[in-house]
Amino acid sequence: MVEYTLGSIDIALIFIYFAIVLFIGFKVGSGHSNAQDYFLAGRSMIWPFVGISLFASNISSTTLIGLSGDAYATGISVFNYEWMASIVLVFFAIFLLPIYLNSKIYTMPEYLERRFDARSRYYFSGVTLVGNILIDTAGSLFAGGILLKLIFPQFELWEIIFVLSIAAGLYTIVGGLKAVIYTDTIQTILILIGAVAITIAAYDKIGGWDAVTQVTPPEALSLIKPSDDPSMPWTGLLFGVPILGFYFWCTNQFMVQRVLSAKNNQHGRWGLLLAAALKLPVLFIMVFPGTMARALYPELEDPNLVYPTLIFDLLPVGLKGLVVAGILAALMSSIDSTLHSASTLVTMDFVAKFKKNMTSEQLMKTGRITAFIFMLLAAAWAPFIQEFGSLFKYLQTVLAYIAPPVVAVFLLGALWQRTTSNAAFYSFMSALVISAALLVGQTVGLFDIHFLHVAGILFALSLIIGVVISLVENQPINEEKSAYMWSKQQFVEEMAEEAKSPLWQNYIFLSGVLLVVTTLLVVAYA
Repeated sequence: MVEYTLGSIDIALIFIYFAIVLFIGFKVGSGHSNAQDYFLAGRSMIWPFVGISLFASNISSTTLIGLSGDAYATGISVFNYEWMASIVLVFFAIFLLPIYLNSKIYTMPEYLERRFDARSRYYFSGVTLVGNILIDTAGSLFAGGILLKLIFPQFELWEIIFVLSIAAGLYTIVGGLKAVIYTDTIQTILILIGAVAITIAAYDKIGGWDAVTQVTPPEALSLIKPSDDPSMPWTGLLFGVPILGFYFWCTNQFMVQRVLSAKNNQHGRWGLLLAAALKLPVLFIMVFPGTMARALYPELEDPNLVYPTLIFDLLPVGLKGLVVAGILAALMSSIDSTLHSASTLVTMDFVAKFKKNMTSEQLMKTGRITAFIFMLLAAAWAPFIQEFGSLFKYLQTVLAYIAPPVVAVFLLGALWQRTTSNAAFYSFMSALVISAALLVGQTVGLFDIHFLHVAGILFALSLIIGVVISLVENQPINEEKSAYMWSKQQFVEEMAEEAKSPLWQNYIFLSGVLLVVTTLLVVAYA
């Protein structure tokens, strides 16, 4: 029986970490002079901070607990979400980053208004806010609550979640994006130390990989699954996972906001590629431990308890506290990201839009109040996630109904000049109706479609609707919109400039290396 207890040294390390994070938040927050400083860190971030912050915000407590739990329950195919991120981030660096940074936008919905009109902006703002609360912030609070509930069983889950939300919200509300990015750097170090320590300890205890293969079906150690696989069918990998990845990395405000803070295109691209490179070792230090747990704890009923059980059973005093601090760091990283992006959306997409005479100080105050409100809403919803079973499945299932029309509209808007404003808006509206119909049909048992297939269906329908409406309207191309689209001419010019750079600075070369390494990794575990 594993005892979920912490020694005094462990608790001291956790309190030291929280003290450092809060100090950074308040210290950085005192230096903000305008809204750009608060919401986009003054657009001054260099590539290591951009890349590390992207990784830390993605590898949240939901991912740490969700990846190992899903690997324990269904196998390593959950890693498909991680390697696919590398491909998506390369696409982001080449095609979308120059559009976003050159247009000097604050939010992703703002991009939709400039490319199309205000209708699409407000729809996407609403969708993003709902996603921030129901998926990102609430999921992270729930994951952190699971861990601390084991340590402090005398408290109710909702009480723990409420305290966590207050702690994470404090430095975010005060410090803004710069505080978020700086603390993400500390958190990433703790996350990686913890993940590596658990992997080594688990491997040492089971005595070798043979012990894993003896209790794990061969198909659970393969990334590519049959089309009828309940967790990750290959058809879902091909048509669903890229859509969810594109939404998360290329359109989700709380991730893209870090890229918008980059000082220039080069730093933004290098930051994206760094984040992509950091995703690949996740297989070895976050997914494989869940598979190893099959040999160590074959009777675990709840997959969400795999990672906490590994921590408390395998690690010594001191290191245990450091790893718990790492998980709490991941929790904080995800919550600070979503709260700050939500406050940015409300402030810049709604308040500033209707009250154009507001000063920068008033905008910052509005952002802080909004972050506080969303913090409370997410804390209220988080306890209900336990009704959905697997945390990772909950996150991806909700995303499958939200993401596809957004991805379709962004791709059409960025890559096809003839896409019209009506095409974008009615793609959103049609997909909303279809999503609701599919969700109701699934709920009442009329049909049973895998959520990754749902994502592919919704994406295809949204894309078709957008193309058909654009062709029927046949509007003349608006040259003013070209600033918000990918430019082949600009790309060719950049290629010529990159050719003059050393290979280690050439983002085209680095992207190629990254894609080759990703391919080799997937083939090795196919």
